[in-house]
Amino acid sequence: MSARRWGPVAAVAGWQVAASLCFYSVFAATAYFRDAFEISRTLVGVLVTVAMVGYTVNLFPSGAAVDGFGERRVMLGGLLGLSATAALVGLAPNYGLLLAAVFLLGAFYATAMPASNRGIVNTAPPGRAGLAMGLKQIGVTLGSALAAIIIAAVAALVLWRWGFGAIAALGLLYALYFRVSYRGSDGHGRWAMPDLARLRGNRAYGRLVLAGGFLGAGVFTTVGYSLLYANEAAGLSAAAAGVVLAGVQTTGSLGRLWAGMLADHLGRGRGAAIATAGLTGCAGLLCLALALGPHPVAAVALLLGIGLTTLGATGVYYSCLTELVGPGEVGAATAGGQTAINIGGMLAPPVFGYLADTAGYPAGWLLLAACGFAAAGLVLAIARGAG
Repeated sequence: MSARRWGPVAAVAGWQVAASLCFYSVFAATAYFRDAFEISRTLVGVLVTVAMVGYTVNLFPSGAAVDGFGERRVMLGGLLGLSATAALVGLAPNYGLLLAAVFLLGAFYATAMPASNRGIVNTAPPGRAGLAMGLKQIGVTLGSALAAIIIAAVAALVLWRWGFGAIAALGLLYALYFRVSYRGSDGHGRWAMPDLARLRGNRAYGRLVLAGGFLGAGVFTTVGYSLLYANEAAGLSAAAAGVVLAGVQTTGSLGRLWAGMLADHLGRGRGAAIATAGLTGCAGLLCLALALGPHPVAAVALLLGIGLTTLGATGVYYSCLTELVGPGEVGAATAGGQTAINIGGMLAPPVFGYLADTAGYPAGWLLLAACGFAAAGLVLAIARGAG
């Protein structure tokens, strides 16, 4: 396969890295927020929820913009907004203004999945859609891992707030590069909210959306609390815990790449569903093991495994989703699936934080184990129907 045919896929994947670098910088700084603003674990969960609310309320408008005007314009505007609001997060003088900045950051990140998924659907080489989606989704975990490394490194050298300035500058630089390197595709020429009734009539899509809620609970709680868990339960320093978070994101990248290749090998539609069900089920087992309170070394290993499975499942989840709808509905369908993921991401982190504050971390990991098993059961039903 020629490098030229993969060039647009690489441009979209690079954009996803830059966008996720900005958005997930919030998750990489939870320990610093807790110290600077003197907040509880529950309020850390509220911070994650506010980011997810901003993300969620702008998903359908973003999906409509993508279907109407093409992905390129939406991606450019989204990344410029992400860069600006990442800088605002670093400048926030108190918890209230931090929440406001995080809400805006989430709103701009809502452009990511509808636009980048459309870009992949339109540019992936024939027969390589699963691999292309996995490569693009590596951008999420790679961006998050880079955020953890940048925040930790800058905090060790000067001040954690400066890390957000560095991240904002990197986002702006990639926006300038993306403007000249990616052409994109056109939409139908108007902004209109999607026909949700048609999507609701697709039973397999409805099951996948429901599974997305449980998947989102695992993804965003894992990203939001891995650093704190490594710091408080495993006894690592904040900087070392940041490296663990980066490791979780790195194994998530490997999981997305492997799952995408597996889905391509097993066949369109059904292959993606089988891979998604397998990964989420394994994630449930790993969370169950972490709830037993293992030795700190084993706990870090389990966190890396949860990254491989929970975070690794999202790429094939989107591949499965785009197989269930027509080409003209990718933006809207992605918005629906991502809304479900985000609802799980809004509800689960505060509950996990509350359980950690009141009953200890094992209770929180039991919650995530149940979410993993529920997601696996729903997606397995789709795989059986596709067979």
